[in-house]
Amino acid sequence: MSATAAESVLDKASNAARNQKPFAIKSYTLPHQTEMQIDEVLMVFLSEMGREVLKDSLGYCLRELTTNAKKANTKRVYFEEKSLDLLNDSDYQSGMKNFKSETLDNIAYWLKKQEEAGLYIRVSFQIKARDLHIRVANNTKITRKEQIRIYDRIARSRAFRSLEEAMTAVLDDSEGAGLGIVILVLMLKKLGLDEESFDIDVEGEETVAHLTIPMDDAKVEHLQTMSEELANHVMTLPQFPESIMELRRLLEDPDADMGEIARTLGKDPALTADLIKTVNSARYMLPRRMDNVVEAVKVVGLRGLRQMLFSYGTQRVLGGDDESSSSRELWEHSQRTAFYAYGIARFVSKRKEILDDVYVGGILHDMGKIIFSSIHPETVEKIRSFSRQKGIPSSVFEEMSDGVDHSEVGAHLAERWNFPETLVETIRFHHNPLKAQAQHRDVVATVYVANELSNMRDHTYDQLDGRVLRIIGINNVKTLQQVHEKLKNQYDQEFARLERAR
Repeated sequence: MSATAAESVLDKASNAARNQKPFAIKSYTLPHQTEMQIDEVLMVFLSEMGREVLKDSLGYCLRELTTNAKKANTKRVYFEEKSLDLLNDSDYQSGMKNFKSETLDNIAYWLKKQEEAGLYIRVSFQIKARDLHIRVANNTKITRKEQIRIYDRIARSRAFRSLEEAMTAVLDDSEGAGLGIVILVLMLKKLGLDEESFDIDVEGEETVAHLTIPMDDAKVEHLQTMSEELANHVMTLPQFPESIMELRRLLEDPDADMGEIARTLGKDPALTADLIKTVNSARYMLPRRMDNVVEAVKVVGLRGLRQMLFSYGTQRVLGGDDESSSSRELWEHSQRTAFYAYGIARFVSKRKEILDDVYVGGILHDMGKIIFSSIHPETVEKIRSFSRQKGIPSSVFEEMSDGVDHSEVGAHLAERWNFPETLVETIRFHHNPLKAQAQHRDVVATVYVANELSNMRDHTYDQLDGRVLRIIGINNVKTLQQVHEKLKNQYDQEFARLERAR
């Protein structure tokens, strides 16, 4: 679909939302482009109601329902081709043994069969007073047994108080849809709604899933509340090591010279080693290896050293040497994000004055997630796995884990440690850079893009906010793809070089 056609669809959706008329999108195969368009239409309707903050949560619910509708259509043509009866218990068990593997291995074939059979998915939106009604219909009738299975999942959801409980009790590898419905109901609970807001039934020749969101009842604050457990944990974390605090005081002294700074730095062998490693990295591209501490301080500069202390001290307190898989993966992701952010600021937006800010922002943007990981490591692993399986941001599920917003947790700790305002803003808004103060937005936008590229597994570049991309000077997907490939290659080469040097 051309950009002009896409704009036309959104204009029509906006007009429908404004006039409280129904608006629908119909698809036989539900390609990624259509999924993105459905997401944009959802945002149009939420914007009309002043509830944009619900977009991620309701976006998950909508993707879950459309994916299930698409899967139901695929299941019908698969069973027909295998001459199996969906209503027969023996046939159903036989067909489901290989349904997932066979259809995923040749999904284009089965989607074509769906289209030939006239099987569709239709998503409709309508505002009625202060309620948003979302309907996801597909023209294959759900069987009674499938409907009972869904109702059972909804009923079981009442017992779960958190995502952790749901992950532990429900996660299985049978058909994969069970946990998705439970998460959907939990998502509604987090909005202050109950399972009555969701229903699925047969209407004529269609199966229709219906979401009703009474906007005046949806509690936005549920998405912004930090759990008491994490808040208490943050308050018990120690301040920075005294050696770092001494260096910070020295760096604020206009009369201190490089020699005195180098001698003070030398009192902390681990920090000295980190400094030497940093100046010899691809970040500074020195012609030869440097081992002199005074010269290393001159290379990074006082501002660079000051920023480095925030990164080093945080890793010291939060366990940067923790060898658990979840903690190690988080720190590795942070290193990649910092590398990408530095490269974007240096070679794309060409903002040398923010190089140090974006680098340390990349290192520390996930401070809150690291704190959460230290308390709930098993939940972090399950969230990460489920998010990848569903292809959606893990931040949606992190917010559901006892109400945790990891960005807010990290920013809260950064404020307690007296971090600069730019760094606090980067940690707090690295998922929502347009909410950052204008004077810090270029730094936050750079870290946002670096973080998204670091997390990217399937090159879905159109999920990045175009308004944020324009802040850093990227105006089209082709340029973004080229930047991503270049940064990835450079980082992989640098990582390999450091591994050989060990």
